[in-house]
Amino acid sequence: MISYDEANADENFNKLKTRFPRAQRIHGVKGIHQAHIAAANVCSTEMFWIVDGDAVIEDDFNFDYEVPHKDMNAVHVWRSKNPVNELVYGYGGVKLLPTKLTLDMDCASTDMTTSISNRFRPMEQISNTSLFNSTPFNTWKSAFRECVKLSSKVIDRQDNKETEARLNVWCNNSNDSIAIAGAKAGRQYGEANKNNKEALAKINDFDWLKEQYNDNPI
Repeated sequence: MISYDEANADENFNKLKTRFPRAQRIHGVKGIHQAHIAAANVCSTEMFWIVDGDAVIEDDFNFDYEVPHKDMNAVHVWRSKNPVNELVYGYGGVKLLPTKLTLDMDCASTDMTTSISNRFRPMEQISNTSLFNSTPFNTWKSAFRECVKLSSKVIDRQDNKETEARLNVWCNNSNDSIAIAGAKAGRQYGEANKNNKEALAKINDFDWLKEQYNDNPI
């Protein structure tokens, strides 16, 4: 598990550890890329699982997927339930990452998951619910970051129609007004900076995100 400031991370890790005693946790590492590199550094296997700090694992998910040899250098992402808008896709889902490629990843990339490898495997099983709405800031931040990625089309190999549909749901069909505010602010920022790699990379700086949150009253 990788956690930073999620209000529910301790509870979620305890649940994970109860079911899977070998689970380890990387906590408080600044920078999304850097946190994943720290996780890769404690692994001795060719690939390793990642669970976000706000994730609650489904009862029927068991981390028992056997990777075919040809896919050992591919990023695998399982689907996750979104509690504020009922979307189900890879956002916030469990990941299975190639260790060496993670250690060598480009830390300047906007979307970490798709920058590790040029091979990507979307997995159909639902792995968890992503309870990112644990605090007002985390709710806003999560919606903002995802909608910057969706609106700027920065995610490699995406389906543009699918991306637009998800973006519209984030911005309009939510049961959480803070998530909608973050989504709309993220959409605006992503569209305005879609060709500005340096500006887009700022969404991985949590201090900068806090400033944006404070500057965008809800």
